[in-house]
Amino acid sequence: MGRYAARRLLQMIPIFIGTTLLIFLMVHILPGDPIRAMWGDKAADPAQVAALRHEFGLDKPVWNQYLDYMANLFQGDFGRTFGGREVVDVMSEAFPVTLRLAGLAIIIEIIIGIGLGAWAGLKAGKTVDSGVLVFTLLVISVPVFVLGYLARFIFADELGWLPPNVQDSTDFSQLFLPAFVLAMLSMAYVARLTRTTFAENLRADYMRTATAKGLPRRRIVGVHLLRNSLIPVITFIGTDIGGFIGGAVITEGIFNVQGVGNLLYRAIQTSEGSTIVGVVTIIVLVILLINLIIDLLYAVLDPRIRYA
Repeated sequence: MGRYAARRLLQMIPIFIGTTLLIFLMVHILPGDPIRAMWGDKAADPAQVAALRHEFGLDKPVWNQYLDYMANLFQGDFGRTFGGREVVDVMSEAFPVTLRLAGLAIIIEIIIGIGLGAWAGLKAGKTVDSGVLVFTLLVISVPVFVLGYLARFIFADELGWLPPNVQDSTDFSQLFLPAFVLAMLSMAYVARLTRTTFAENLRADYMRTATAKGLPRRRIVGVHLLRNSLIPVITFIGTDIGGFIGGAVITEGIFNVQGVGNLLYRAIQTSEGSTIVGVVTIIVLVILLINLIIDLLYAVLDPRIRYA
């Protein structure tokens, strides 16, 4: 297990370099001049523009800028925004908000998604199963921004159960509604995936053997069926975590959540290259580490899986 983890960590190095290089190049081919955009509609002073280009290193070739960025990155320096703030400081304000939002969304996704899927899988072919399939299909078919505005209209504006906007990001009661909206699409996929694996594994030989041995129903379902059925579900949830962190632009915009999604959206609008690359770099690292943890969890869920 240790050798496998070390090998996977080494494999992350070229993946990390390749993804950061790709994002860096994509940011630098965006249309527009971010330095001249600082003057808005006013005429820019060529001397000041040249000085700012030199200050931020934008007068160097792209490959030289990337090497400088990576050298600074390994020292913990993510650069500065055009407003003069350190990118680390900007991200340290936004990432905790999105992490709380994503963490709450993942909990909702796991509890409701796996719960509905397991219920439907155990009742395959019955009314409960059909109801879960219809409900999840409806959720998948509706765009996220429609679900967001609909949920805010019903639970905040009409019923008044939850606040329509997030004023305090440390208050989980205010984050519950945007987290629920953020989790709804993934929750539907998790429910359908769990339902399918449960229904398939119920017909497996090991389930018939466990039943023939006279094991209690709770142990058969809770240990044998659940552990083997969760392997593809855990894989999906693991890949979904990165999507929650980086793909919360719509949800954060609807509920006024000042997290990574809003930060990334504003950075793209103003062509803040250092902020965009810094945010995406952190997201890439999170996704790589989560995928490693998911791979190691396979052996915990299924003892038949061993890593040489």
